[in-house]
Amino acid sequence: MTGIRCYGTYLPAHRLARADIAAAVGESATGTRVVAGPDEDSTTLAVAAGHAALGGSRDVDAVWFATTAPAYADKTNAVTAHAALGLPDAVGAFDLGATVRSGAAALLAASRGPGLALLSDVREGHTGGTEERTSGDGAAAFVFGEHDLLADLVGTTSVSAEFLDRWRRPGDTGSRGWEERFGEGEYSRLAEQAFTDLLKRTGIAATDLSAVAVSGPNARAVRTTGRWLQRQTGALEPGTDLAAAVGNTGAAHTGLALADMLDQARPGDTLLLMSLADGADAFLFRATDRIVTGRPRPLRDGLASGKVVPYATYLLWRGRVEREPARRPEPVRPSAPFAARNAAFKFGFAGGRCRSCGTVQFPGPRVCLRCRAIDGFEPVPVAGQCGRIVTFTVDHLAYSPNPPTISAVVDLDAGGRVQIELTDCEPGEIAVGDAVELTFRRLGTVEGIHNYFWKARPR
Repeated sequence: MTGIRCYGTYLPAHRLARADIAAAVGESATGTRVVAGPDEDSTTLAVAAGHAALGGSRDVDAVWFATTAPAYADKTNAVTAHAALGLPDAVGAFDLGATVRSGAAALLAASRGPGLALLSDVREGHTGGTEERTSGDGAAAFVFGEHDLLADLVGTTSVSAEFLDRWRRPGDTGSRGWEERFGEGEYSRLAEQAFTDLLKRTGIAATDLSAVAVSGPNARAVRTTGRWLQRQTGALEPGTDLAAAVGNTGAAHTGLALADMLDQARPGDTLLLMSLADGADAFLFRATDRIVTGRPRPLRDGLASGKVVPYATYLLWRGRVEREPARRPEPVRPSAPFAARNAAFKFGFAGGRCRSCGTVQFPGPRVCLRCRAIDGFEPVPVAGQCGRIVTFTVDHLAYSPNPPTISAVVDLDAGGRVQIELTDCEPGEIAVGDAVELTFRRLGTVEGIHNYFWKARPR
């Protein structure tokens, strides 16, 4: 039987007050939504969740990447995540298309082998509009396999139907939707069909379910289906406030809802996940005894923290408002041959440890700086690991999409010392000796090429 071996989630550090968004069009709102930073996109969010899920394991045969906001068209974004996660070349990496339903598709694809499902999204909307207020950014990752499972996959079912509920043309900032009551009726019918089919396939009684979670872009349909499932099963719906606390994260929301259920599950609990997007996809999981000791830090632990940013700053980050150009040369276009030659360091942050004297150096050289041994290094990947600030400087002159630039020298826990840019912090919030963790980010974009590398953020 296949199931979930491990999982991880990631929520960016920044929050946006919904009242600030609504004020732009003379309306009111409450709460906050999660927003990605200026150096984050759907790929970097996926890498963060992937590192949380994989830990030290790399036992997967494929990566399935779901997002509605791909950093690239034509180029496969999953390959960038594959490199940043340090996966072997023999592991396939595939994008699943810019649709909300791709989140469910990633779970289905990964469950058919020892696969890794990456569900990640950065959601926007028309300025001041409902979608911008109710959306959110985040990522979830799930490793499927057959052994040491946290939750068995008992069964799945999918139904599809063509109807116009929500759509967005390529290049549009926000989606458009038909009147919600129309989508509510269509999704209610499909959800009932998927639920009935799932119970028949698995032989599970409705009253045996312990918890249900429903996700989808049509909020009215999600609420109606959730209430209907609760009446049918008597099960809890632990994630009813997840969209209110985080925002609807598009293709990632199915993954966040599943992770939220797993965070709260007890051994033997039967969990129903329902995704409503251009059809209905239902998944039935049963938590094992390992769920108590094997699950990661709960998703909701990260909700309480977060720095609220002004709405104008958010618009600058997304390029919706044009910033005054810097009075200094812009970065040059990243070199494709250089990136290919140094992929292990640039994407996987791999250095080398001298087999003669044990000195760790980044990037991995041919000659040891201490004992001068030649070609005697073993790989030391430190992506996602931690270290401490030795010294730092604040640069108000260097080009940055979000000035000032904070550059630090960091001693890594795995050994070695690197100079690296800091992120998710302000100059007055850090000090020498502070613990930091490495995080995969986007340094900038020049001529349409995203320059990905690693930064460090406060731990």
